Amino acid sequence: MNADDLRSLQAPLKQRYKDEATAAIVTLKAAGELDSENVVCKVDTGRALVEAGLHPATGGPGSFACSGDMLLEALVACAGVTLKAVATALGLNVAGGTVRAEGDLDFRGTLGVAKDAPVGFKDIRLSFDLQGDLTDEQRATLLKLTERYCVIYQTLKNPPSFQVDLTSAA
Repeated sequence: MNADDLRSLQAPLKQRYKDEATAAIVTLKAAGELDSENVVCKVDTGRALVEAGLHPATGGPGSFACSGDMLLEALVACAGVTLKAVATALGLNVAGGTVRAEGDLDFRGTLGVAKDAPVGFKDIRLSFDLQGDLTDEQRATLLKLTERYCVIYQTLKNPPSFQVDLTSAA
């Protein structure tokens, strides 16, 4: 895909969202089924069923997906797609590369063994190793715009308000 292809694909959407702001509001959804026997939540990704379970650092067998890994994978996927879209829109030569995310967790927090230990990621690092002929200025612009437009990055940097409900099925 080149810049013109991307623009022609997105132009009608951008115009519609300018004309009708509410059309741009889309509710994404995810659902999972709790396993009746194991500490597992089965999440339907739309492409495959992923069984998420306890990380080995919390007593899990290591045979299930870890939700922390899935969060980092979502960040990598979103940042990678965003970077490629920005590069395409700007006509920058990104021939390939890798995107990596790492996050530090102190499992004392999630296991409740140290009240001063946070529950959740303490630090997250996102890095790109790009192939292509880019100037320092182009790299800086690419990084700045990727950060600006990556949904997962922005959600982690600026957390949304949360509402949590618990109901009981009969």
